[in-house]
Amino acid sequence: MTEGLDEDAGPQITECLNCAQSTEHEVLRRTPRGSGIDVLARCIECSKVQTVVIRPPRPVRLVFTLSEGASSRAQEIEIDEDEVLAVGEVFEWDSAQWEITRIDSVGSRPRKTLPVTKIVAAWAVRKDRVTVRLTMTEGEESSSEALECNPEQEFSCGNVIEVGGRTWRIRAIHTGKGRTLRGKRAASDIRRIYLHPINSRD
Repeated sequence: MTEGLDEDAGPQITECLNCAQSTEHEVLRRTPRGSGIDVLARCIECSKVQTVVIRPPRPVRLVFTLSEGASSRAQEIEIDEDEVLAVGEVFEWDSAQWEITRIDSVGSRPRKTLPVTKIVAAWAVRKDRVTVRLTMTEGEESSSEALECNPEQEFSCGNVIEVGGRTWRIRAIHTGKGRTLRGKRAASDIRRIYLHPINSRD
């Protein structure tokens, strides 16, 4: 696809084959061709007339491993073939925001940036919501729940929260580095929260 020569009036910038550089062109005629357009244009610098073929990029189906909390799933996502993806880039899909955490080229080599056509596998984590796992312990009985929340929401040891219509106190918070009995953590850093009934002294 050749850049420039959109449908606005006035001179357009595109590459001149004669000048071997991008120059201003006068648009003489536009002819629809399938899903694109052929543009007849004259270079203002050298007066050479050429046809510029403009076609929309074809979609490429790229397999992403999408992670939400502890769960992951493989999902094919359509992306334009002329796109370049980068680690740390955020994109929208299925009414959610996802951050790219890894992209691999042939041979499972991780790269910081890659054209879509050279990516063999990609990973992303949900950016706008996270799932925090909860363990509620009452006496000898324990049960598990999951809480979906904003990644920046903070939880503090000792604070009280409501789960399943009951009030619980946060006994401990487990991050990727271990369990803590004090302080606060953002939901995005939490692997699991341990809860005891509000009337428990354990």
